[in-house]
Amino acid sequence: MTQNITTHNLGFPRIGGDRELKKAQEAYWRGEIDQAQLEHIGRELRNIHWQLQADAGLDLIPTGDFAWYDQVLTLSATIGNIPARHRKTAKPGHTHAHDDDQHCCAHLSHDVNEFNPAPCRDIDLDTLFRVARGRAPTGNATTASDMTKWFDTNYHYLVPEFHQSQQFQLSWTQIIDETAEAIALGYKVKPVILGPLSYLFLGKEKGAAFDRFDLLDNLLPAYQQLLTALSQSGATWVQVDEPILVLDLPEKWQRAFESVYNRLQHRKLKVLLATYFGALGENLSTAVNLPVAGLHIDVVRAPEQLLAVVDRLPAHKILSVGVVDGRNIWRNDLAKSLNLLKQARERLGDRLWVAPSCSLLHSPVNLEREEKLPQDIKSWLAFAKQKVQEVVTLKTLLTRPFDAIAQEFLAASVAAAHARLNSPKIHNPEVQARLKAIKPEHTQRSSVFAERIAKQQAILQLPAFPTTTIGSFPQTEHIRQTRSEFKQGKINSVEYENRIRQEIADCIAKQEQLDIDVLVHGEAERNDMVEYFGEQLNGYVFTQFGWVQSYGSRCVKPPIIFGDVSRPAPITVSWARYAQSLSKKPVKGMLTGPITMLFWSFVRDDQPRATTALQLALALRDEVVDLESAGIRVIQIDEPAIREGLPLREKDRKEYLDWAVKAFRISASGVQDETQIHTHMCYSEFNDIIKAIADMDADVITIETSRSDGELLQAFEQFNYPNDIGPGVYDIHSPNIPDIQAMVNLLKRAAREIPVERLWVNPDCGLKTRRWPETEAALARMVEAAKILRVEYNTGASAKTNKTAELA
Repeated sequence: MTQNITTHNLGFPRIGGDRELKKAQEAYWRGEIDQAQLEHIGRELRNIHWQLQADAGLDLIPTGDFAWYDQVLTLSATIGNIPARHRKTAKPGHTHAHDDDQHCCAHLSHDVNEFNPAPCRDIDLDTLFRVARGRAPTGNATTASDMTKWFDTNYHYLVPEFHQSQQFQLSWTQIIDETAEAIALGYKVKPVILGPLSYLFLGKEKGAAFDRFDLLDNLLPAYQQLLTALSQSGATWVQVDEPILVLDLPEKWQRAFESVYNRLQHRKLKVLLATYFGALGENLSTAVNLPVAGLHIDVVRAPEQLLAVVDRLPAHKILSVGVVDGRNIWRNDLAKSLNLLKQARERLGDRLWVAPSCSLLHSPVNLEREEKLPQDIKSWLAFAKQKVQEVVTLKTLLTRPFDAIAQEFLAASVAAAHARLNSPKIHNPEVQARLKAIKPEHTQRSSVFAERIAKQQAILQLPAFPTTTIGSFPQTEHIRQTRSEFKQGKINSVEYENRIRQEIADCIAKQEQLDIDVLVHGEAERNDMVEYFGEQLNGYVFTQFGWVQSYGSRCVKPPIIFGDVSRPAPITVSWARYAQSLSKKPVKGMLTGPITMLFWSFVRDDQPRATTALQLALALRDEVVDLESAGIRVIQIDEPAIREGLPLREKDRKEYLDWAVKAFRISASGVQDETQIHTHMCYSEFNDIIKAIADMDADVITIETSRSDGELLQAFEQFNYPNDIGPGVYDIHSPNIPDIQAMVNLLKRAAREIPVERLWVNPDCGLKTRRWPETEAALARMVEAAKILRVEYNTGASAKTNKTAELA
């Protein structure tokens, strides 16, 4: 008898093939469309994505993967966990707000399988946007919720905030409504929610000190309400994501899984518990024995766990095998995956499900639209639409191995894998020889920091609390139009360069008028901090429509590293030289570091990432040396992704940090002592890698601290960081104009632990996404804050110079 196999997906990209969601969000924020128009676009996108997956032949299609900003924020709204500053005034004793005559937003009867929804007037779509963008219901500015990386991806989520004795209840029905919407359209669906333990674990405590784990009993009734509502909407399966099961969990969190999922059992709804991004490891026994109907595992990141899980899985449970890579763009080796699945099928039979490794949120939408990729390289790739097809094809090859269409797919996969392996485009003997020639001295500056900083200050003559920015300035419509017209051949290279030079000149003039101390050229010529450099390096290719969401309405188009990387010619030198010619103040050369170039690209999977990182480091080293030769005395090598690449398991971290730090140091160590090297990091937790950051030995590090209420400063307060630091004093992702006193207070806090002569003043990230009026207003206040501090601390350029000389 033919055994059946179920195919499903863990999530689909929500932005649309042309970034329709991004464009609609931003139009709504600008007041160009109303909420009804925005919601209409959302419905259209959802239906397009559901239909695409249904047409491919998936048995179960995800719902709940659509989000207006972020899926974690959606869940926070769903269970009523919205910070008080972003919602209506709460009644005394309530943790969330209601209108005067409004009772609870949802009611649970004594039978948890019976749910009676009631409207909640306190949370609406604008509430979600206020949390993300930093607005109070009055329209006044307030602090946005913290944003950080989703595990080891470049996707960012809004961090849930928890308060002591907090209560939760079903308050926002988006996931439920969209599930009912899909079912009404005839789709077989599986709603997706983040599990309660992962949700708590990934949040943060606010207010009085307490342990957020203690909120678990308060949280579970809201989840029971949600599961009941999903069942009443027509769902029979629900995917509950618990990705923290691939982490080194504290014992109490690990132990809690059994009792939590006992309480969440529902007589009408089957739970597929999903894990991804790594192996279960010591959590394997916990995961396979939970009272759920099925378990999903990632065998792309951790293929070694498959047979171990199969051996331990109870006989009544299904196993979903994530065999198609949800995080990269390489075509699946169907023959290899088929062999792996056959081993599982022999033991599981029709209890085997096939899926991508994780949500396809991290993949572009559709490879078919890419008309400019070289055909040989294009044949090696698969985007979200193609990955869904790969999942369905694997099922066909398992259940109907002689199916003609499936066999064609298999033959094409085998041919593509063979062609890629043997392509002369991939390997460059010169690059490989240069890697072998790396010596220890290539990773060392000539002198220690104390000596370098004294020499740098003697030349730069910077005041105390020197001001600078992170690199990019507003990408105006004129700049975008100029780049577009040049790419389309509407203007020639001379006209293009003249326009960009004028943008640079305007940017330098505005910074001088603001009295900023270390200037930048504004990056008008750059489309993206990674794509721009990749376009000028060998070993990269680029897509036209390969967009993925980074956060909210922010989308990036990662380049693809397919072969050995080298730099054929200088990249930024002419622009930096021109910018420096316009001012007597130092102008920073701006580069993206090797680790960020690695992790913010789609990386080749046929060699260790450490090898690719060193190739990138050598290419950037050449650029750094050329910038110094051109007279650039301050060079910033951005590494916002260095924490992102940190392995999820403690046992794997040292090896990664060793090669990541080595790559950065190779890129930065070819210059003289007098050249000041900066780096920038943002939106990650640095406390656990602070020593590695110090080992990078950058002269100045700038970090994000404003959005996290200065929490990231704790790492630098608790560790004697030896070099200069610029804590980001205001949040550039919010349109709010920062308060001067708030910036002064943040820097005073930093000065309690960090010597004044080592503190810089800067925003927390680049200004690319902002507009000029708010940018100039914010920077004017930032400069004023620095001047106030110089007076209060009675320091100036001479004092700073004397102190740095004393260090040396």
